[in-house]
Amino acid sequence: MTSAQIQPGDELTRAQLKAKFGGGPQGGIIPSTTTDNVLIFSDHDSGKDYGYQDGWLAEEDEKGPIFEYTGQGVEGDQTLKGNNGSVLNHADDGRTLRVFMCVGYVKGKSGPKLHRYVGEFKVDEDEPFVRRRALDQNHDMRWVYVFRLRPVAEFEQLPEDFVPAAGDDVTETLPAVPVSSDPYFELQPAESTSGQATKPEKNSKKQVTRKASDAVEVTRREAELSDRFLAFLKGEGHSVDRFKIRIKGLTSTFWTDLYDATDNVLYELKGSSSRNAVRMAIGQLLDYHRHIPPNDAQLVVLLPERPVDDLAELVESAGMKLVYEDGDKFVGWPIA
Repeated sequence: MTSAQIQPGDELTRAQLKAKFGGGPQGGIIPSTTTDNVLIFSDHDSGKDYGYQDGWLAEEDEKGPIFEYTGQGVEGDQTLKGNNGSVLNHADDGRTLRVFMCVGYVKGKSGPKLHRYVGEFKVDEDEPFVRRRALDQNHDMRWVYVFRLRPVAEFEQLPEDFVPAAGDDVTETLPAVPVSSDPYFELQPAESTSGQATKPEKNSKKQVTRKASDAVEVTRREAELSDRFLAFLKGEGHSVDRFKIRIKGLTSTFWTDLYDATDNVLYELKGSSSRNAVRMAIGQLLDYHRHIPPNDAQLVVLLPERPVDDLAELVESAGMKLVYEDGDKFVGWPIA
């Protein structure tokens, strides 16, 4: 089945799609066993009970538009195994991601559902997913994976497929809980403290893409550092939260790293002590600080090891503090 045989905007039933692409008759993520495709089905009504909605973000970056899709799993923390793993690793597996949007029924509500083809996608190479807190089917809070999908061919954007923009600035405070509970992280042991980009061959026109596991490794290091520091702060008797931020007129949702409510300190964590990581941490802290309620919070960059002197001076010059891990200690804590 080629892309030319289906066009964005085409409406088909699950049975028709199964005949073309293979796969099963139900489920949100269907890796085909007969073709090199992973079919992704979205329904604007399906996520409302859990407090989220999939779709296009109104904000585009330098790489273009983003379609957010929440992973599979309705109870407890989601993982990157099974069908979620098939989305994350589709490029490594040589599979194509195809997104479909439910648009109603063939005949009123008595016939099968119709699904509109949105287009062909790939997971974002730099940030394939984000983790967010959301309700499960028992209305308990849990971690979900939200995949960041980029169109790679012709696609369709309809107004009803966009995530609704925030009507006002809203910042929620939620208790901080461990984030590295996914066993997928445990299967990706760190070989070094920093990632290494693959250089393309000279005169090669072949597109070079990063492996999904590289991005997962960066996330894993940040998650493990977050969990160690969270356990440390709680062991010291501190109350620790996170902030969920939505900004008026925008569709993106932002989550801060750890906020120590006891000492009024906002931390931004990075899994690397590189220059790019430190620069990004400083920028994120300045951005978040404008939207969190304690506008006098001390801003701190937390790293897995001490950076070079020049970067330590950069953090200080921005009016922030530096904390880094050294064995079983966190140097720079407590914050003066």
